[in-house]
Amino acid sequence: MPLIILTGLPTSGKSHRAAQLQTYLAERIASSNPPSPYRLHLISDETQSVSRTVYDLDPSSLPAHVRSANASEKDARASIYAAVKRVLSPKDIVILDGMNYIKGWRYQLHCEAKNLATPSVILQIGCPVDKAREINEERLRTEGEVEGYSTGNWDNLVFRYEEPNPMTRWDSPLFTVIWDDNEEQARRVYEQIWDSVAGEGAKKKVIPNKSTVQRDKDPGGDYLYVLEKETQDIVKRILEKQNEAGEGGTVRLPKVNGGDDGGEELVLELPGRKLGLAQLQRYRRAFVGLNRGGIGLEGVGKLAAGRLRESFVGYLNDAFEKDG
Repeated sequence: MPLIILTGLPTSGKSHRAAQLQTYLAERIASSNPPSPYRLHLISDETQSVSRTVYDLDPSSLPAHVRSANASEKDARASIYAAVKRVLSPKDIVILDGMNYIKGWRYQLHCEAKNLATPSVILQIGCPVDKAREINEERLRTEGEVEGYSTGNWDNLVFRYEEPNPMTRWDSPLFTVIWDDNEEQARRVYEQIWDSVAGEGAKKKVIPNKSTVQRDKDPGGDYLYVLEKETQDIVKRILEKQNEAGEGGTVRLPKVNGGDDGGEELVLELPGRKLGLAQLQRYRRAFVGLNRGGIGLEGVGKLAAGRLRESFVGYLNDAFEKDG
């Protein structure tokens, strides 16, 4: 299932480009000789009846505890994730329209695609902040918050937007269409996307790795308990061992909680700085948030403890590589 993830500032023209890309891909599928095996799907907030107000974390209108819980936005992502997952198959191309502005969310989607041994790509809509703000203000004047974001909400979303980085595995390959590109210019980019997900570029085999393994049944206990226990143990061991490894060194961690160094090990490459407890706990909480089953994972099973530890160490290696 090739997955095309759109991203960009609010009101930068993502839905327009998503519809344009859908038309282009439908034409390519219909005209393929021999006939293309692909089916095409467009998933967005609109198709899932997700209101723009769920993203409103404007500090001037919401108390801190509501912004911290962020329940409405998490529920919206769960709905969107479930919709994507329902149509995952080797014969489907999925266009995911939306801001997709959180790098952890894009990482989650990348892992799901990789787990199915299928490509995923990012399409960024490039638009200056001032132009996107101008478009939003015009929509508010003419159509209200049905088509635009409240000013505080829009500013907050722009502040929280995390630009895709093509140097990371989950944000590449990265394609860009500028907000004022004409259709001919945009179609040249869409042709490159087609080649990446369905043409010559798609022939490169995608191999699932340890951080994208399928969730399976864990007979050893409650999934959330195991998730917390294993990630806490990894953090504790990193703090204990990093003084020996030094900055930028390698830490070897047992694959089994409580195991000694004589068993199978996991290898963690430390960044070129000392890691404190607070920083490691932030990484841990981000990983737990991605894997606790709250982002649309339907009927999620329980990862075996060993595979959970592998996945967390893989996540940390990716995070340290990106953050330098």
